[in-house]
Amino acid sequence: MKREELEALRAKVSCEAVLEQAGYELDVKESSRRAVKYRRSGDIVIVTHEGRGWFDPLSDEKGDVFGLVMFLEGIPFPSAAEAVASLVGFQLSRPEWSSSRSSVPVKDICDRWRSRRSPSPGSGAWRYLCWARWIPTTIARQAIGEGVLREGPFGSMWAAHVDSEGRVVGWEERGPDWRGFATGGSKVLFRFGPSDASRLCVTEAAIDAMSLAALEGSREQTLYLSTGGGWSPVTDAALTELAVRPGLTMVAATDANPQGDAYAERLRALAEASGCNWQRLRPPAEDWNEVLQNGEREKRERKTEACRMRAGRIKGGSARHAPALDPAGHEAGSAEGVMKD
Repeated sequence: MKREELEALRAKVSCEAVLEQAGYELDVKESSRRAVKYRRSGDIVIVTHEGRGWFDPLSDEKGDVFGLVMFLEGIPFPSAAEAVASLVGFQLSRPEWSSSRSSVPVKDICDRWRSRRSPSPGSGAWRYLCWARWIPTTIARQAIGEGVLREGPFGSMWAAHVDSEGRVVGWEERGPDWRGFATGGSKVLFRFGPSDASRLCVTEAAIDAMSLAALEGSREQTLYLSTGGGWSPVTDAALTELAVRPGLTMVAATDANPQGDAYAERLRALAEASGCNWQRLRPPAEDWNEVLQNGEREKRERKTEACRMRAGRIKGGSARHAPALDPAGHEAGSAEGVMKD
């Protein structure tokens, strides 16, 4: 094919079409408009650049639609070009993405962050974090006090990503109907806890970092981190900078899935290269927020059952069959309770 024909195919055929035809399924929960995640068994491919690019989060593979076919099928470029041509006109089964963002021009990252107020009891971000995701209010207040949470639009919350100099360079956006990252921002690290900590717990989402802190009781000398679901060069550099501290322990607290395990291996390699200790802390559910919610749900169920049993004992016999007592505390009709003339 001529170069013009190949460029036309790139414009006409989405990487999503290739993945859907290959049997991959859209992971709606883990997808956003700018990063669409597809899964097939243990394989993951994330589509970027509005369908024109892709990368494998478990390796260094990435490229365009032709490279994707070559990656999936193990075929040379000419055969991949023919396969892509056969998908012209392919209609995706998923609906078009709809964004709740307004068309307000993008402001400077720091100005945009400062323009949002901190969450407060009953606010949209507070309800989402503490009611929908069951983050304890003590953890939410601590994060607010550390300046890493802001109110996002439409009941969402923003969790700051901060560079080594303490500047907000981006933020994770999570809400009932929205999942994304700050437009124009950089994924570095969400940081929750003391900056001079000797123990680093690395998760894949700010909500998981706060959930793990709640489960552990905000352990002293522990800094809870989130990579925001990615692993950029600046993230790697920030972790490497943290890992050189003497006596440090790097804890891979990533998700319990192939991607989380792959990130854990990267952290192990980083820890070994830096000479620090390394541990794998794998959640007993998919992620730490699910573990937190499961635990809270069990506690509430036990409390409800205890109240039900207590009410049953009172209703079923305690009040009806309890012996009558006289003012002195003796059973009425007993030897001690009989009044003698």
